[in-house]
Amino acid sequence: MTKTKEAKPMKVKNKKDSLLHHVKKEWKLYSFMLIPILYYIIFKYIPVFGNLIAFRRYRGGPNIFGDYWVGFRYFEQFLSDPEFWQAFWNTLRLSIGYLLVRFPATLIFALLLNEIRRKHWKKTVQTISYLPHFISLVVLCGMVKELLASNGPINQLIAALGGEKIAFMAEPGWFDAIYILSGVWQALGWGTILYLTAMTGINTELYEAAEMDGAGKFKQALHVTIPGILPTIMTLLIMDIGGIVTSGNMQKILLLYNPMTQSKADIIGTLVYRMGITNGSFSYAAAVGLFEGVIGLILVSTANFLSKKFTETSLW
Repeated sequence: MTKTKEAKPMKVKNKKDSLLHHVKKEWKLYSFMLIPILYYIIFKYIPVFGNLIAFRRYRGGPNIFGDYWVGFRYFEQFLSDPEFWQAFWNTLRLSIGYLLVRFPATLIFALLLNEIRRKHWKKTVQTISYLPHFISLVVLCGMVKELLASNGPINQLIAALGGEKIAFMAEPGWFDAIYILSGVWQALGWGTILYLTAMTGINTELYEAAEMDGAGKFKQALHVTIPGILPTIMTLLIMDIGGIVTSGNMQKILLLYNPMTQSKADIIGTLVYRMGITNGSFSYAAAVGLFEGVIGLILVSTANFLSKKFTETSLW
């Protein structure tokens, strides 16, 4: 006798579990997603087609995709341009220096805030540290220039102590310190929000067990707090690494630098602005911008791969 296979019951999908049914039921909630979706489509995805002018001769006019195809002509042009490579290395130097100072400073500040037990004092410190984030970038750069001016408070203090005044904004050697320290001051408090939120999810029994074992505050932070927020740390680090060569701080550079500090302050973003908007070389600027985006994609993908391999934490 042959055994007949029993027919497996077919799974009938419940209409109530379908996405369309859920959208119809909760359409008011889904309607809040409409504006963000339209924003990303209009301002993030549609402009991607503009990268075509990096491969075409574009001089402005009715044809928004350029006059004719030139291939990799503009890529070869900027790769052989010493001005581009100066901007490229300046971008890496400023971005990596800023990351090496801001990232650990933000983490340490969050750990210190987490140890404050008096809620009133903790909220006061948080509020004061958050305030610089809400200062306009134009105002912040104006404050920096006034503080570091030849007759500004810092130079007056130096002169009062018997030293010689320093032309901070005119000497290229001071630009890195000005850029990094002003950025840390503005972003320090705001950058702790995600860390403090992640710390609230750590089981308090772990701290009690560590304290019973004789661990002090430093060891508790090292062996309990940091491992507990490691996924958040790695996620933020991956995103920061991906933005090393991007033009996120281009506006700040434009507001701070001048012809005397251009050799140290000119980055890829300011080069694209100068070549595209000021000089009208739109195809050249598009090629540089596309190259910048590809490098950013490679960096974030590499950082994500290494993070997933060694810490089992990744963005995807």
